[in-house]
Amino acid sequence: QLQLVESGGGLVQPGGSLRLSCAASGFSLDAYAIGWFRQAPGKEREGVSAISHSGGYTNYADFVKGRFTTSRDSAKNTVYLQINSLKPEDTAVYYCAASRYYSGRLLQIEYNYWGQGTQVTVSS
Repeated sequence: QLQLVESGGGLVQPGGSLRLSCAASGFSLDAYAIGWFRQAPGKEREGVSAISHSGGYTNYADFVKGRFTTSRDSAKNTVYLQINSLKPEDTAVYYCAASRYYSGRLLQIEYNYWGQGTQVTVSS
């Protein structure tokens, strides 16, 4: 069964950085485009970033451009989300998700497989 596991979340001060990881077990992530999404308390889940199968294409939500970077390491079967200059409004549960197709859009409906999420809390 296809499983995604996020890690790397935690409590960080404003202006700090985190690197989230999305690891797969039982299958190769190379066969999938990977999206990152987040859900803040009391809000709907929203798209953050997407990366194509090869890593050659990426897309980001406007509110994270310049601060977040997604990448993938085929050898480690892992996709990353580097988050810099964290703000309190970035506090959320972050999810990675896999899709057979890369559209460049950050639409949840396009993603078939989801991880359980990792909590990111930005607070002083």
